[in-house]
Amino acid sequence: MLELAHGSFQYRDLMTENPNTASSADILIVEDEVPIARLMNLHLQAAGYSTRICADGDLALAALRDGNWRLVVLDRMLPGANGMKILRWLKASSSKAHTPVLMVTALGMPSERVQGLNDGADDYLPKPFEPDELVARARALLRRSRLVETGRATPDCIRLDPDVPVVFEGNQRIELRPMEYKLLKLLMDKPGKTRSRDYLLDHVWGHEVFVEERTVDVTVKRLRKALKELGRKKCIETVRGMGYRFVMPED
Repeated sequence: MLELAHGSFQYRDLMTENPNTASSADILIVEDEVPIARLMNLHLQAAGYSTRICADGDLALAALRDGNWRLVVLDRMLPGANGMKILRWLKASSSKAHTPVLMVTALGMPSERVQGLNDGADDYLPKPFEPDELVARARALLRRSRLVETGRATPDCIRLDPDVPVVFEGNQRIELRPMEYKLLKLLMDKPGKTRSRDYLLDHVWGHEVFVEERTVDVTVKRLRKALKELGRKKCIETVRGMGYRFVMPED
């Protein structure tokens, strides 16, 4: 049974587990809205994970200090310590910094998401959300965490945030300019496929805007510089006389 604080009721944080799952992962859900906490709990347990719910930021900090969590699903607006304070504490901790954090919040403005990502969040899911997407993102973070722990993670794997112009590699993230983001996304959609400058101009800048072909080259140059900060210098390849393509990393 799930008990959370609401209105004049007192907070109670408790453990809920799925006893039928032999290989469950411990997920700390930090959420003070009862219906949302129940929804998260229900679907994450149905996916085979054990969960604990904290409805208060101070209780969450205590749980993080005392426990060894595989994933934290973290709301931003909380009683007690807020989500950003919890995130910064977690990422500053030498023993806890590796714990992946999925921010789930109604504060969905791009600037707010960028702040959360820059402060160390591994992924960001705005409310309202589809439960299947929550489970998919949690599963992806846990999978990536397991690869790092077992030494099987590839340092050449980069990914884009679907909502804000940010590119990731592991725990590193770089904020891109809008056109750099659109250009990288277009090239990554078809790895290995060469895109001409004309094609990129039409699909990134649009048919209605007059932009010289040189603009593509300048944007690619800036994009390569940004990716270099992530240690990825050879993701975008020039195909002489034709255009550019995104090159899949070699294992």
